Amino acid sequence: MDPARERELVERCRRGDEGAFQELVDQYKDLVFALIARTVQDRSRSEDLAQDVFLRIHRGLPYFRGEARLSTWIYRIVANVCVYDHARPPAAMSLDAADDRRRERDALSVADRRFGDLELRDRLEKAIARLPANYRLLVAAHYLQGIQYEELAEALQLPLGTVKTQLHRAKQQLRRLLETELR
Repeated sequence: MDPARERELVERCRRGDEGAFQELVDQYKDLVFALIARTVQDRSRSEDLAQDVFLRIHRGLPYFRGEARLSTWIYRIVANVCVYDHARPPAAMSLDAADDRRRERDALSVADRRFGDLELRDRLEKAIARLPANYRLLVAAHYLQGIQYEELAEALQLPLGTVKTQLHRAKQQLRRLLETELR
């Protein structure tokens, strides 16, 4: 969204235009849901957190100064909700559920590249889920949503070097998790 349109939308929201806020939600819901889904595995909890994010956006719009892009500010709210306010370790998966999933996967096995891609994606998703919440959020934002280092640094109020370092450490940890799984 271009900066002029963004400012106009924020001003309409501040004046109490519910249509403008719905437009804002429509514009940013995919970003919010994608970041939350990558950070929190429980779908119902993800939906609750998304509602919390949009509630905070609605309450916080009068205080939005416009010094950063709206998407950067929204990303910061998602980070606060997912990583800092509601951080919990991922729920343990029962061995029975894992066996059931493995059996289903074996029953549907197809010897083609698409299956291999799906399996690799599944392994990667599981490895990402095992990362600490702050690393999951950074990986989802940068690699899956394309948010630049500078925007992440601004949104998280961290030095640019810290963001780069944390992303590097997250990639190293992912590599170790995937290598361990292959053994």
